Amino acid sequence: MKNPRTTNALTFIFLAIVMLVCAAYLWRSNSPAEPLEYSEVVQMFKQEKVESFTVSDNTLTMHLREAVHGSTTAVYELYDFDLFYDDLNDLVRQQAQKGIIASYEYHADHSTNWLAILLPYVLVALILGGMWYFMTARASGAGGDRMSRFSEARTHTLSEKDKAITFADVAGADEEKEELQEIVEFLKDPQKYTDLGARIPKGVLLVGPPGTGKTLLAKAVAGEAGVGFLSISGSDFVELYVGVGASRVRDLFKEAAKSTPCIIFIDEIDAVGRQRGTGVGGGHDEREQTLNQLLVEMDGFSANEGVVVLAATNRVDVLDPALLRPGRFDRQVYVGLPDIKGREEILKVHTRGKPLAEDVELSEVAKGTPGFTGADLENLTNEGALLAARRNQKFITMADLKEAEIKVIAGPEKKSRVIPEHERRLTAFHEAGHAIVMHALPNHDPVNQISIVPRGQAGGMTISLPQEDRSYMSKRYLEEQIVALLGGRAAERMVLGDISTGAGNDIQRATQIAHKMVASYGMSEKIGTVSFESGHDEVFIGRTMSQGRSYSEQIAAQIDDEVRRMIATAYDQCEEILKARRSQLESVANYLLAHETMTRSEFLTVVGDRAPTPAQA
Repeated sequence: MKNPRTTNALTFIFLAIVMLVCAAYLWRSNSPAEPLEYSEVVQMFKQEKVESFTVSDNTLTMHLREAVHGSTTAVYELYDFDLFYDDLNDLVRQQAQKGIIASYEYHADHSTNWLAILLPYVLVALILGGMWYFMTARASGAGGDRMSRFSEARTHTLSEKDKAITFADVAGADEEKEELQEIVEFLKDPQKYTDLGARIPKGVLLVGPPGTGKTLLAKAVAGEAGVGFLSISGSDFVELYVGVGASRVRDLFKEAAKSTPCIIFIDEIDAVGRQRGTGVGGGHDEREQTLNQLLVEMDGFSANEGVVVLAATNRVDVLDPALLRPGRFDRQVYVGLPDIKGREEILKVHTRGKPLAEDVELSEVAKGTPGFTGADLENLTNEGALLAARRNQKFITMADLKEAEIKVIAGPEKKSRVIPEHERRLTAFHEAGHAIVMHALPNHDPVNQISIVPRGQAGGMTISLPQEDRSYMSKRYLEEQIVALLGGRAAERMVLGDISTGAGNDIQRATQIAHKMVASYGMSEKIGTVSFESGHDEVFIGRTMSQGRSYSEQIAAQIDDEVRRMIATAYDQCEEILKARRSQLESVANYLLAHETMTRSEFLTVVGDRAPTPAQA
């Protein structure tokens, strides 16, 4: 099959060559060989300079006795042969009798050849018309009118690979699959539900963080049901021209009605379903018209029986309430982060077909990846395979997966970076301070790995991993998080007598946690069990840009004082822990300076078992 781009290029080249040939022909045909005037031609005959001549059609070719304009041959295009004949025929006969003109010849037909004159112009017009038709046909697609196709919905159907996706390919979402199983059964056997007077949900909204598998679940529903599937992005409805988005919504449901039962999947529906008529930036008429049409199509006077709408978003808080009501999106299925069991199942799915070594324990990998989404776990297994291939291994080992885990979290190592010795020493004590404080706190997650090798923007890192999945965080746990974040700064000041910018991110995170505890979670005894935050920290289209505070300046000052108090208390506790464990701090730092990386077992060997500190006693 020929490449369309190659065909188009050859077509344009051919047309360009034809135009050049026609232009050259016109130039040659309209440009005389010599720039002669009619008066000069008459003078040549009167001055007896013409030795012989011929007239072919309207072209007069004269052979002269002496060169004129550098040539003994002169050519002149006669405007009218009859005029030339009337003016010079008697003179020509006289000169011919005297032998001045040796020979002359008149062509039989001296009428104007309009076909020869107009043909080049007709050819050029046809070529230009053909080029214009070709370009407009390409712009509109298959030669149709572009404007008539502009309002069509840009839907996509499932490929053969996607059609093979079923619920067996979706792991770690058992409850979500159970909710969607009813949709599949209705699409397969609607009579079973209609006999009981039941109505299948018209719409199901998949909500959850990015990468949790919302789009994969939609494909699995279509694969299980074996019905038509039309996929479109929310941004495909929004256009510059008013009315196009609404027209595309109508076209989308019209196409779905032709192949019922059918599933419509709208990805990132928040692009078109944001709240209407609020604030600066929320009154985009085109978006509102598109949303209004979507509301009508989902639950209006027109019935769309057998059409189920699946939509996905990670910003359900910005959607218009009219879109979320029963009758449109009857169900909201939350697709959250997988737990440890779900992560293990997801890893099993993504390691299918990958040669794993005997030491690989996917359960251990699942324990070490809390907070990972399905996309993160897929990336982890892929990075592990890439590392194994880079090392010319035939199997993916546990070490490859562990290294890939750290790489996904913090980025690749920068071993080639030249670091001054005083910076290495500062980084070693900074990370050792974090690790010692984490180890001393009874409710903090255990230390998993310490490294002073730069990764990404970090000069070093201390990773602590929870032993179990955590749904809620207690006040004591959050307080210990703040203490652990300040461990690096406290160790720098205590051992080196100086502080650095390396603790900037730690301080920022600690301040954010403290502010959330005071202003959002009601965990301050001084402020009380009151929340002073609306829960919407971001400005986005669909809400007002100016979000006024719902509390006074006096309360704001009290919040600031309480945040500073919590940070100062945590820093004092951190210093007490490091003073009591000064020898452990130096031992861990010296080990890092010698080996750069420290595993959990090596850390426990250096510091020994956990012992109570003065701050905990």
